[in-house]
Amino acid sequence: MSTLTLPATGTWTIDPTHTVVSFSARHLMAAKVRGSFKTFSGSINISESPESSSVKVSIDAGSIDTGVEDRDKHLRSPDFLDVASYDSLEFVSSAVRPVAGGYEVDGNLTIRGVSQPVTLHMEYAGVMADPWGNEKAIFSANTSINREDFGLTWNAPLEAGGWLVGKEVQIEIEVQAAKA
Repeated sequence: MSTLTLPATGTWTIDPTHTVVSFSARHLMAAKVRGSFKTFSGSINISESPESSSVKVSIDAGSIDTGVEDRDKHLRSPDFLDVASYDSLEFVSSAVRPVAGGYEVDGNLTIRGVSQPVTLHMEYAGVMADPWGNEKAIFSANTSINREDFGLTWNAPLEAGGWLVGKEVQIEIEVQAAKA
């Protein structure tokens, strides 16, 4: 459990210019492909007791960026995120628990209209002032999901055996939030 002083109670807005929502998945059974979402919004409601705090995030599915436009088009297609039918990914927390080294944040992640429970492993780095005197609460979080649990089942078999795209997706989030 963190010994840092918690941010002031109330709503903190996620700062999209200083926040990164990234992911990685195996490709060709061994290499990792990394990417991020460029457009998102969210808020963190800090309560007197950390266990009563909450998080809500909305991610623009079409803002996915792996640095390869053809791959990004495929990820936006019905084979994966189907952004024409499902324009956002959503996370809404349901519980916060202090654990050694930080907190666990349980919630529902919705991708392609399918909601599944996930647990974010979160570290709180404190509140710091930027050079202009704006206070920012700083958090890091990560989790792992099975993409097939959300209906993202497209794949291609490899000649030597195995599959082109791994099922497990690692998600990493670096957040700076400002008091609303």
